[in-house]
Amino acid sequence: MKRLILASASPRRSKLLKQAGYRFEVVPAHIDETKHGGEDPIAFVSRLALEKARAIHAQQTSAIVLGADTTVVLDGEVLNKPADRAEAERMLRSLSGRTHQVHTGIAVVCSDTQSTHVETTNVVFREIAEVELSVYLASGDSLDKAGAYGIQGYAARWIPRIEGDYFNVMGLPVAATTRLLQGL
Repeated sequence: MKRLILASASPRRSKLLKQAGYRFEVVPAHIDETKHGGEDPIAFVSRLALEKARAIHAQQTSAIVLGADTTVVLDGEVLNKPADRAEAERMLRSLSGRTHQVHTGIAVVCSDTQSTHVETTNVVFREIAEVELSVYLASGDSLDKAGAYGIQGYAARWIPRIEGDYFNVMGLPVAATTRLLQGL
């Protein structure tokens, strides 16, 4: 089997892929991750995943390269990683008591073949109590995650249910990724 490369700097993605039994190396793809004007969130994550995979495949042409990108979307607005605590607070207040979507684009590039997929999960938040919001913001955990939260940590207390793939919300829909890789 060809060498598998994950075009990512996300420790969560690496951990999920490893737990699923894959052997791979990680090579961060340094691409411009700016959303294009008028680009819808699904097209955005699909494009970024493919650009990451293509960028690494251009350097490692004999490898299978997996690219991924995840975003949180509320009412059509993309909530990326917050720049600071104030932005994290604004995001979390907007998510409180609402349902939003998490989209992860995945792309596999190998030789002359490329495949893409976007997984979408609906995430329901209950109302976030002020004291919980303060504790979470003080932890600093909100600053390195799209939408300012991680489903696998403290924020789990705010999520009574999801519709879709749990691992997608963590940043890598493992079953969909496996289908793409097995399809090569």
